[in-house]
Amino acid sequence: MLNAFAISIIRVLREKGHKAYLVGGCVRDILLGREPADYDVATDATPDEVMRIFPDAYGVGAQFGVVLVPAGGVVGDVSTESRTVEVATFRSDISYTDGRHPDEVRFSKDPREDVQRRDFTINGMMLDPVGNEVLDFVGGQADLKDRVIRCIGEPDLRFGEDKLRMLRAVRFAARFGFEIDSPTFAAIRKLAPHIHRVSRERVRDELTKMLTEGRARPAFLLLDGTGLLHEVLPEIEAMKGVEQPPQFHPEGDVFAHTLLLLEKLPHPCSTALAWGALLHDVGKPPTFRVAPDRIRFDGHVDVGVKMAAEICRRLRFSNDDTEQILALVDNHMRFGHAMRMSESTFKRFVRMPHFDEHLELHRLDRLASRGDLSTYDFTRNKMSALTPEAIRPAPLVTGDDLIAAGHIPGPRFSEILSTVEDGQLEGRLLSREEALQFVAREFPVPKQEN
Repeated sequence: MLNAFAISIIRVLREKGHKAYLVGGCVRDILLGREPADYDVATDATPDEVMRIFPDAYGVGAQFGVVLVPAGGVVGDVSTESRTVEVATFRSDISYTDGRHPDEVRFSKDPREDVQRRDFTINGMMLDPVGNEVLDFVGGQADLKDRVIRCIGEPDLRFGEDKLRMLRAVRFAARFGFEIDSPTFAAIRKLAPHIHRVSRERVRDELTKMLTEGRARPAFLLLDGTGLLHEVLPEIEAMKGVEQPPQFHPEGDVFAHTLLLLEKLPHPCSTALAWGALLHDVGKPPTFRVAPDRIRFDGHVDVGVKMAAEICRRLRFSNDDTEQILALVDNHMRFGHAMRMSESTFKRFVRMPHFDEHLELHRLDRLASRGDLSTYDFTRNKMSALTPEAIRPAPLVTGDDLIAAGHIPGPRFSEILSTVEDGQLEGRLLSREEALQFVAREFPVPKQEN
């Protein structure tokens, strides 16, 4: 277990005459009765000393006092798994010109000095796991009890050191159901435009955590309330006040619908599904119009795909995530036609990559509006009655067969092969011989001119 490995590191450091404690988020989670995802250690040993004591350790930010000790062997009598524990030297940081990294680091022997540089009081506690004693120099235990997110020291200074902390404050408040204290909240509202100094990748990762940690709706309400939503995702803010036809969306405007959908996201869920859910109706605000019969959003899917592509580019998503997010946006309305699809169209539809995510987004979309799951149930039931071979059968005719029959490779190939596959999926063509006869009849080889 990683916690046993972290404690073994602390024991070894103390045997060598150093101070060492668990620190940060793992202490917070332990006090909340949660299982920490990671365990961090703070010590008065310098990075060089840590790496001498643990020969497999390596520096990832040694100039900032950070060393990783890999688990994967045995320390003392503790067998470990293949992960790492971060060991950081007590330090104080001197100014942050780049808004992320300290310009100067001074190592310290005093844990009190170390915690003053950290972000929030609930993340600023240390724990002696041997004596089971909490070192709390910043009021973190009281804020845990009162369910408050509060900066350590002056909020403007903490956020000035790393602008991403504004998004982290929102995420922690949403994750734990805490409130952001008034001075911290006011500082975020004032400094929200400065979030653009943070790399887009870091912003993307923080937003993804908000979407996938199981508390997406309160997170996005807080993003809106702090002004951060306007800065990082103005396309989502634009959904506010955009009315929808009440006969289809009794829940309210596009923003309300999207928040309801986010509230229903499974936990855990993939990055692509989370962002597909967030962006599935992003094209509605620019396509809103009031027609004689009802409110309409003509072309909102096509517009939404283009907007989602721009957001993915801006936030530097991977090609794989971008492809699936855009596919989710592009196909989310097709379920409305599922009951009227031909056999071939239905089978092609459900064999899209990661179709389980398309189906889940449709379920969430329905639950966040009228709650009508008829098309969801129809699709699931029909899929369950089909074998994988029926959905994606081996082709009866190949390009080589067409060449052998005298066809010249070109654009017509795909038309012929697609038509044959339609017949196969519809159950009209059952064998290779039938398929070849069909091709000869319906697609005769053009006569060559002399």
